[in-house]
Amino acid sequence: MGWMANPRLRLMAGAALISFSPVFVALVSVPATTSAFYRVFIGGIALLLWLAVTRQFTWPRTVVCVWLAIASVAFAADLFFWHKSVLYVGPGLSTLLANFQVFFMTLAGALLLGQRPSARKLVSIPLALLGLAMIVGLDWSALPDDYRWGVVFGLLTAMSYAAYLLSFRHAQTKTTRTGPGGLPARELTIVSLVTAAYLAAVAGMEGTSLAIPTWTDAGWLIGYGVFAHVLGWLLIASSLAQVPAALVGLSLLLQPLLSFLWDVLIFGRRLVGIELLGAAIALAAIYFGSRQPSRRKAVG
Repeated sequence: MGWMANPRLRLMAGAALISFSPVFVALVSVPATTSAFYRVFIGGIALLLWLAVTRQFTWPRTVVCVWLAIASVAFAADLFFWHKSVLYVGPGLSTLLANFQVFFMTLAGALLLGQRPSARKLVSIPLALLGLAMIVGLDWSALPDDYRWGVVFGLLTAMSYAAYLLSFRHAQTKTTRTGPGGLPARELTIVSLVTAAYLAAVAGMEGTSLAIPTWTDAGWLIGYGVFAHVLGWLLIASSLAQVPAALVGLSLLLQPLLSFLWDVLIFGRRLVGIELLGAAIALAAIYFGSRQPSRRKAVG
């Protein structure tokens, strides 16, 4: 397949695959925690088999394992909240809310790392909130309880995902080894399986069954774990170092944009004009908030 050699096409293909994640969640007839568990359990097993075949798996240092365990807690919270958000507000809005992690990353950078946010980021935050208000409506009290919980869960997803990214990146700084093609596949394998263990424990506390009721559900869950969690991520991760930063930022928009499209085409979501405008404003804010300032090369 010639397109596999093109990093730009790999990046877009990966983003497109991941955009189907909320579709899988909405299609299966299992509780939110159950689908979250099987995403990382099936994905983790697939990654482990891949590493075994390529003979690339070795245990990381203890300090790396500690940070991966912390990252797994954050990732479990991310998936727990996001899967519930998908069921309450739909694939499109839940995915858009999850991408608000850009702004929580900015907040964490300012509070924890002393990083002064750029003017672009400061402007993008109120724009994103304006776009969100236009989508959900200005009269919060008039919204159904489930819908309001879905928005809250979506924002908690963004917060948890930011915590996951920060801790996972810190784990990567503590390791001197990467997997095939420079990918942190070993680290993602460990995080996936540990996250699955956390979610299994949460399911037990909730009284949620991990049983898969039908073969159709099993097929959706396998597709979810293999195509969205593993293949989509590998396509994106393998192309990040080979494409311009602006294109990486645009790929962040492709996922929620396509998720909104699948929500309309597959689940019949209806968007009025103000909701479309709000989505466009929120997506633009996410893009500008995620862009890094360009650095001009010195002359001479």
